[in-house]
Amino acid sequence: MTFDPVFLSSLTLILTAFGGAFIAALWISVVIWTYRDIRSRARDPLVQALAALLVAVLNLPGVIVYLILRPQRTLEEEYQRTLEEEALLQALEDLPLCPGCERRVKEDWQICPNCHTKLKKTCHNCSKFMELPWNICPYCGTPAPGMRIESSSMDDALRNLKLGDEPTEVKVE
Repeated sequence: MTFDPVFLSSLTLILTAFGGAFIAALWISVVIWTYRDIRSRARDPLVQALAALLVAVLNLPGVIVYLILRPQRTLEEEYQRTLEEEALLQALEDLPLCPGCERRVKEDWQICPNCHTKLKKTCHNCSKFMELPWNICPYCGTPAPGMRIESSSMDDALRNLKLGDEPTEVKVE
């Protein structure tokens, strides 16, 4: 088997050309990837241009430096994170505060678990929770006990009074 020096020379030239084209395509694609990546992570055009220029000039070491210095989150991730934080803060702000200890309490709590302050009262008719200052139940319309009824007379008020068991006489021996 004989080796032709012209064939080896042309084969080496072709392989070198393919290798050079591959390295050039890799270099261009890394610069484009860097530019696209920094655009999704930063709004500043100067930062975007500097990141692409860093990779274009330094090639592989530039990519390593870029990966070390680039922002951790994309702009979309930062936006989602801010939305989550705002939703969480809104949920916290919507919770009422206990008048006794100023801690957050839930809407359906009747008593504060921290300081035992009464937060709500129950309706005597429908047993739903009412705010303490309310004098009438908004659910069933029943007046709270002890509330003065405007249009009632003394006879109506006495008629509606529930009389307890008659007192029994106690025999003393």
